[in-house]
Amino acid sequence: MAVTHAFWLAGRQATGEDTFDVTSPWDGRLVGKVSVPTDAQVEEAVAAAYAVQDEFAAPPAHVRAAALDHVSRRLVERTEEIAQLISAENGKPIKWARGEVGRAVSVFRFAAEEARRFNGGEAQRLDTDAGGQGRLALTRRFPKGAVLGIAPFNFPLNLCAHKIAPAIAAGVPIILKPAPATPLSGLIIGDLLAGSELPAGSWSILPVANDHMPALVQDERLPVISFTGSEKVGYAIMDSVPRKHCTLELGGNGAAVVLGDYASDADLDWAATRIATFSNYQGGQSCISVQRVIADAAVYDRLLPRIVAAVEAQVTGDPSDAKTDVGPLVSEAAAQRVESWVQEAVEAGATLLTGGKRDGASYAPTVLTDVPADTTISCEEVFGPVLTVTKVDGEAAAFAAANDSKYGLQAGVFTHDVQVAFRAHRALEVGGVVIGDVPSYRADQMPYGGAKQSGVGREGVKFAMDDYTYERVLVLTGLAL
Repeated sequence: MAVTHAFWLAGRQATGEDTFDVTSPWDGRLVGKVSVPTDAQVEEAVAAAYAVQDEFAAPPAHVRAAALDHVSRRLVERTEEIAQLISAENGKPIKWARGEVGRAVSVFRFAAEEARRFNGGEAQRLDTDAGGQGRLALTRRFPKGAVLGIAPFNFPLNLCAHKIAPAIAAGVPIILKPAPATPLSGLIIGDLLAGSELPAGSWSILPVANDHMPALVQDERLPVISFTGSEKVGYAIMDSVPRKHCTLELGGNGAAVVLGDYASDADLDWAATRIATFSNYQGGQSCISVQRVIADAAVYDRLLPRIVAAVEAQVTGDPSDAKTDVGPLVSEAAAQRVESWVQEAVEAGATLLTGGKRDGASYAPTVLTDVPADTTISCEEVFGPVLTVTKVDGEAAAFAAANDSKYGLQAGVFTHDVQVAFRAHRALEVGGVVIGDVPSYRADQMPYGGAKQSGVGREGVKFAMDDYTYERVLVLTGLAL
């Protein structure tokens, strides 16, 4: 019989009246049952978060840092167990699941470090004008209020960590809603936090159904919303609460630009390998996976067959096998959507070079060329193991092609020219430019977010802490400076 997993209400385990099943997208097996909080329990969690705000902001930094260090250490100790859980509920190949646990370890460690140095205060002398003589301004940051964190399925542990760790570090109460498809990885953070000494009410982890979210989103006691997910849902949330502070990490259709100076056999082999790996890792279910390859005409004919060969070398299959590179998508419906987009592109004139086949929730790694600009796969985020390859003539055309998108999350530029690197940084309308690699690189301490329809605000522990707080100035008068 499958285990029924409790949720975390104001720091303690609780169960509701109903449960739902979590199944593996690979083989359909039951991974676990999850208890669903009742409306009364959700209200209790919100009330507790609201009530504990002053208490949680007051303790010294070392108390919150110790809790975060504790979680980081326990994640290390339970790495294999948690990685197996991620792989089971998400379908993520075990090697990528292990990497995700490693990243979450770092997120909580970074948060512990930031908790120790955050909000030390910045002093500014005011006697630069005669009216400010004897005055000093001290600026510190204080919580905007309790946070509603909404996490997606594709990184079910690490993106929950990116919501909850910065909140704890900044002394901000948080209610975390994990994705319905992958709640178990988020709930396990509660197992670890329960061993800390954080005050009751400072955190809750509630697997609330999506159709019950509007009431939580609208609740005035949760003035900050941090959402990672689709463009459609993210902007619907923002539009529904125009006076709340919203951080939205939304979609992308990441471009990897390969320029003409990146021309040796070793260069092209590296680019092709990285493109193939990161168009297909997580089954392509990453906002910064490679979806578009934009290659200079000088290297296109030599690069394209290398990309196809590298994509075909990706090992697909059972996500529990350490040799597997590409597992299933999160559901059969997701794979069917990808299949329909590829079919639409081919019917419109695109050339299918490899892949294009679906088996249940799995979709074969796919490469397309000659894709018409008005097809769905050109305009939207595919969130699947599919990439398109386009030939352009020169740097300016390559950057224009990369910018020809409503999204602007990250871009990768393969070049050896440092001047080109700085021009790319200026020209590309994205939140991050990665030189010499794919757009899929993310360090969890750096600012991460997008331009255009890819969202607003930034994640990355310190930057999320800034987002959860606001500046308050203290002016001291009568000082002998």
